[in-house]
Amino acid sequence: MSPVKGNTPELTSEEIGRYSRHLILDEVGMEGQRQLKGSAVLCIGTGGLGSPLLMYLAAAGVGRIGIVDFDVVDESNLQRQVIHGTASVGRPKVQSAKERIHDINPNVQVDIFEEALTSENALRILEPYDVVVDGTDNFPTRYLVNDACVILGKPNVYGSIFKFEGQASVFNYQGGPNYRDLYPEPPPPGLVPSCAEGGVLGILPGVIGCIQATETIKILLGKGTSLSGRLLLYDAMNMRFRELKLRCDPESPKITELIDYEQFCGVPANDHQNEGLEDSVGFQRIDVAAAKAKLDGGWAPYVLDVRRENEASIVTLKFSDRLQPHSEILAIASELPKDRDILVYCKMGGRSAQACDALIEAGFDTARLFNLQGGITSWAKEIDTSLPTY
Repeated sequence: MSPVKGNTPELTSEEIGRYSRHLILDEVGMEGQRQLKGSAVLCIGTGGLGSPLLMYLAAAGVGRIGIVDFDVVDESNLQRQVIHGTASVGRPKVQSAKERIHDINPNVQVDIFEEALTSENALRILEPYDVVVDGTDNFPTRYLVNDACVILGKPNVYGSIFKFEGQASVFNYQGGPNYRDLYPEPPPPGLVPSCAEGGVLGILPGVIGCIQATETIKILLGKGTSLSGRLLLYDAMNMRFRELKLRCDPESPKITELIDYEQFCGVPANDHQNEGLEDSVGFQRIDVAAAKAKLDGGWAPYVLDVRRENEASIVTLKFSDRLQPHSEILAIASELPKDRDILVYCKMGGRSAQACDALIEAGFDTARLFNLQGGITSWAKEIDTSLPTY
């Protein structure tokens, strides 16, 4: 590999001491460390993947780090997003991450972009950086990052995680394939659940994020063999790595402009919102405040929880009548009342919307199907605060 071209500023005496273990490596040395100091890396996302890779890039001495995220730290993040701490709950992630990076290495310039990455701002934000690292968790942003990197000629260091499995690769590097060569089309909406729905082992993003950091450092130094042309697959449950070969698709259309990626993928560009996606208009929507008022006024719907059993063991609405996963809802359709209102809920409203759609297809009256918007999460936050959220 050839190193990313950039300036090579001199190291201070403090930096020589700080990076001494790099400096005695023949593959890094003074020249390589100066190359890192003169490099700029942009990380999209400061979550599970962004946490370890940002900390290790900072510790390694990458001179300029940009971070893009508009989310705030939530308690549910702390199980895996180790760049944030309990004291940062409720704060913007970019601010929390910047403080942690400067605590690790005050020599690093940190650029923060507290905004969603969109087709309107992506080229402007990505342009100054040598390498882009994709730490996102949703398909619209992955396609956006990929296409912007192709247009700008930037290497795209990719990672993804789900449950106990992870993937990593390097796209758009030295003539290698890009993300669209791996996934020419996004999966149908709802087919691939988010981590908020399916869960993720907290340690998993640490492994994949460190792999991304490793690939980034190698690209900046021009050392070793990158993951370009290879998709690395990690199975944490069985502690097994394997890889697949990737090739450029000669028939793939040339990427020349950015598009509407939410429309392209059929989902919003933020996975923490994905489960709340409700596209159908066939059923009735009801928010938790309206549902509580109707229940207090004597409304007696059949209440259907379409989450999984392990979720219901965490918290459930005490007036639920039945638990049935949304993907298996048709198995009990004949047992559900058709002469009574049915209130369907899940964690945040997305799976319950899918369940309502399925019941409509099975012949249920749209006027009697009610999807609880925001799900049990909104109920716990707005109606019964004694309930835990997850």
